[in-house]
Amino acid sequence: MTNVHSLLRSLIIYAVCVPLAVFLGYLLSDPLDKQSFVLVTAVLMLLCVPLLIRFHHPLMLLSWNMGAVLFFLPGQPAVWFATIAISFAISFTQRILNKEMRSISVPQLTWPLIAIATVVLATAVLTGGFGMRAFGGASYGGRRYFLIFIAILGYFALVAHRISREQAGLSIALFFLGGAPSFIGDLFPILGPVCPFLFWVFPPYSNISMDFAWGITRFTGVAASSAVIFAFMMARYGIRGMFLSGKPWRLLTFVSLTSLALYGGFRSVLINILAIFAIQFFLEGLHRTRLMPIMALTVTLIGAGTLSFATKLPPPFQRAMAFLPIPIDPAVRLDAEGSSEWRLRLWKAVLPQVPEYLLLGKGLAMTHEEYRLSEGYAWDAAALSEDQWGAALAGDYHNGPLSVIITFGIWGMIAWIWFLAAGSRVLYCNYRYGDPSLRVINTFLLANFIVRMGMFWFIAGGFYSDLMYFTGLLGMSVSLNGGMARTVPANSEVASRSKGLADLVPRRQPVFGRQGN
Repeated sequence: MTNVHSLLRSLIIYAVCVPLAVFLGYLLSDPLDKQSFVLVTAVLMLLCVPLLIRFHHPLMLLSWNMGAVLFFLPGQPAVWFATIAISFAISFTQRILNKEMRSISVPQLTWPLIAIATVVLATAVLTGGFGMRAFGGASYGGRRYFLIFIAILGYFALVAHRISREQAGLSIALFFLGGAPSFIGDLFPILGPVCPFLFWVFPPYSNISMDFAWGITRFTGVAASSAVIFAFMMARYGIRGMFLSGKPWRLLTFVSLTSLALYGGFRSVLINILAIFAIQFFLEGLHRTRLMPIMALTVTLIGAGTLSFATKLPPPFQRAMAFLPIPIDPAVRLDAEGSSEWRLRLWKAVLPQVPEYLLLGKGLAMTHEEYRLSEGYAWDAAALSEDQWGAALAGDYHNGPLSVIITFGIWGMIAWIWFLAAGSRVLYCNYRYGDPSLRVINTFLLANFIVRMGMFWFIAGGFYSDLMYFTGLLGMSVSLNGGMARTVPANSEVASRSKGLADLVPRRQPVFGRQGN
């Protein structure tokens, strides 16, 4: 009887696998056909369902900061579009089937995220819909709406599972280092003719052309890769762990790889790195140690060296440091100042639109004419008059507050401030009262969040593009700490063995767990 059952099972397996293999072979006979890609990917995902159920959360972490795209789908969405949706769907299904599985609840963050989603949805409905041009619609802008909703969904997918202390280091590595391959997009002039399929997944950046020149061309991907490596090392080791651990390879790796961020020529990247480093230096309490005078001396020496050799550095390096009072090439400074002037003129032009969209935001949908103007305006500021800027940009104001108040009105601004305030409180509580083994990670997440808020409000930001970063930081903090750490009175009866009166006074101690439980 056992042999009969085994034979029957083998026959069923062959009956399924053989036709499936023939079908896949037929599809792969034309590998460049997008329909073939979609069908093959669907079949492979079906076969990988057990692996997805087991590893969907780590896969989502790995893809969170990754620049890879699903080139065979309409609109070429990023990979994390799919991984977040899959992870959330699996977690939601598991919670329905198993009542003992519960996600981490932090109402302080849940409600402002729901408020943001409600305002965005209402604005989209009242201003002409979502604009799904990639699916045959008459207008554009749906991708930006999806960026907002997927960022909110991503937070709930992150907090659906608690990350154990043993897996904290690995999870941080997956979350940040998943963005390390961003430099591949800069290699298009070298590898494009040899491996064109590589750039289907990692598209080349718009500033990269076949006639690029080393030391002159700005490498956006290299800067992005360097920034995520900086974030990983700051979160994994902290400043103390790199400067005072007695392991010089950490410091050498940190300095050499972080300095590559200057190849992008972005002032905002350098400001971001310096600000995070300074705030984390303070939060780690290193300003009260012997490292403070050493750091002050190092900064002085680097500053003196930069003053002497700044004009001999590659132009992207000089452009990244253009905000500092140092001598640089006049052409580089003119380019940097032109970019700043462009933003100031833009903000001056769109600021009068704020009262018009105060109660009902403009939304993110664009007509075909607005989209055409925005495409042309992106590289030619003189092509349009100032009265056309608002329509041409359609929400891309290079300014955080304007991207909220004009696009989603005062209600969007209220929900956004609520979310940032709640997020700051959660990160501070986890930094102040969280598990000591997560101290370095919690310190970096708080410092990063503070700097990102400052960049959003005062330098450069965009609501639909930055929301993903904010929800990622908060989701990681909540998942690692199991919620929001808080303080409660300790049990005075077991607080101390001493008979002194002072030892009988209730004290406050940190506890870890879900807020409100």
